[in-house]
Amino acid sequence: MISFSNQVKQELCTTITDQDKAYACLYGMLLFARQLRQDEILMQSESEAFYELMPRLFRQVFGDRVQPRMETGQHGTLYSVSLTDPEQVHIVLERYHISLPERPLEMTNVVTNSLGAFTAGAFLSCGSMTDPNKEYHLEFVLPCPQLEEPFSRILLAIGVNAKMVLRKGMPVVYLKHSEQIEDLLTFMGAQQGTIDFINIEILKNVRNKANRISNCDMANINKVMLAAERQIKDILLIDERMGLDALSPDLQQMALLRMDNPELSLKELGELLDPPIGRSGVNHRLKRLQVLADSLRTQS
Repeated sequence: MISFSNQVKQELCTTITDQDKAYACLYGMLLFARQLRQDEILMQSESEAFYELMPRLFRQVFGDRVQPRMETGQHGTLYSVSLTDPEQVHIVLERYHISLPERPLEMTNVVTNSLGAFTAGAFLSCGSMTDPNKEYHLEFVLPCPQLEEPFSRILLAIGVNAKMVLRKGMPVVYLKHSEQIEDLLTFMGAQQGTIDFINIEILKNVRNKANRISNCDMANINKVMLAAERQIKDILLIDERMGLDALSPDLQQMALLRMDNPELSLKELGELLDPPIGRSGVNHRLKRLQVLADSLRTQS
């Protein structure tokens, strides 16, 4: 069975479409590659989608000048993409202004609207996440310590405050908070991965709540779950198409509150507002968000 981490990587590979994203994504993959030397570039992944994406990215960026070698491990469990021709390696390093062994992160390689694709490339190269049914954990095992500070600054700029630890001498940048993992998945372009993650979080929170409540009405809990899932899908769509900043203050507050508290009922959501409002008021605001999301869907 495919892992949750691999599902996210497969989805990310489908989001790299235009030229700017292809250029930025490949830069992220290369900069965070397992092996990056003057005579060899080696990238490895358990994702078949990664393996299929790489030749297309190299063609988009370099045309026919660079021909990566594609290899599959036994039983198809590990895919390798490599360059061993020093001349071709030089072409790649020169194009992206990568100096070795420092690997400085050169932001001129990433246009503003492709920062998510660059981060996705880094995740495809050195990232992974634990099945959220077990625990909330997403990490990047960096190939060299010089990347830790600039990469952490990028994450911080998008509101993700990552932690760092050394593991077997390798710097590991990681996230433990579910909200930050959701934000990063969305930023990288894994919309379905975000929804699946939130659904698992909702179910875990509801189960925990059910364990604390005697004679709990599971039918009502299921109803809350389904409604919250639908509302969060609407909010994610609005955020993707126009951004939550474009909403009126009351709708923006409601959207953020629902995203942060997917397990709460309408009454409980209303009690968190300042000033508090009743169930009908919360329902009215969520309905307005639904109407807006439906309108955006008809435009696509």
